[in-house]
Amino acid sequence: MSTIFPSNRVMVSMVNNVKKGIFIIILATLFFAIMDGVSRYLAETYNVFVINMIRSWVLALLVTLISLRKKDGIKKVFYSKQPFTQLIRGLLLTSAILIGVYSFTKLGLVQTHSIMSVFPLIVVAFSGPILNEKIGIQRWLAVGFGFIGIIIILDPSKFIFSIDAFLPVLGAFVLGFYTILTRKVSQTDRSETSFFWVAIVGFFIMSILGPFHWEPIFFKDWGWMALLCVLSTAGHFLLIMAYENAEASVLQPFTYFQLFFASLIGISFFNDKITLSIFLGGSIVVISGIFAAWRNHINSKKILNR
Repeated sequence: MSTIFPSNRVMVSMVNNVKKGIFIIILATLFFAIMDGVSRYLAETYNVFVINMIRSWVLALLVTLISLRKKDGIKKVFYSKQPFTQLIRGLLLTSAILIGVYSFTKLGLVQTHSIMSVFPLIVVAFSGPILNEKIGIQRWLAVGFGFIGIIIILDPSKFIFSIDAFLPVLGAFVLGFYTILTRKVSQTDRSETSFFWVAIVGFFIMSILGPFHWEPIFFKDWGWMALLCVLSTAGHFLLIMAYENAEASVLQPFTYFQLFFASLIGISFFNDKITLSIFLGGSIVVISGIFAAWRNHINSKKILNR
């Protein structure tokens, strides 16, 4: 006898997959937070172009080797129905990484992450015009409160205009548009294709820019550089695994663990300070982001149940 409701076995499997996805996404945020800490340590001695050029080389090499082992090899993985969009994605992610690492050295891990955590709300704000998604009043309110949180973090009473202070805001917008385009290409391309394009585009961009800023890496720091590459590669693969096990709307709130882990690392190893404005503003940003993700999840369930 058929039924429109899933069986108990299927329900248990779905719940287990969600739990697995949540565990993996939290592990990925831990890897990325440690990676950011290592990036900040290296960026205090070397420029961001050299650091990310080497990281992009290793990532591209590993992605290529993995692609070669698949049936039809690189040709199948490389093929995209939206190559121009994939190219822009690579440019945006590379830019976001450069902005983020530079900002770590100027504002610290805590403040940079607190500001850049607003990017999911930027995704909400621009998903309407770009992806033709309907955004309800509740999520628009979440976007508004999120940007109020950013203003509180910047603390207008003590604010001194500088490009460094606005760079994380720019980075959040860049990361937001990257995420929107990732959702756009996911409609036609597989996740492994999107990952391949990001790695290869990043490789070419940094291989062009990096040599103009080259400086030798001290022997004592090559171990840190290797760790950075391992964390970057593992983090991205964990991210893909998480989204293969659970919906993005379910996992989104758990990505804020990266702010928590990065703050712990910043305070413990780099003497970052959590001021009242950063705590209040960051809390508003996170709560707004979680609320927007929850509303998106509710809306998705309503659509599926129609």
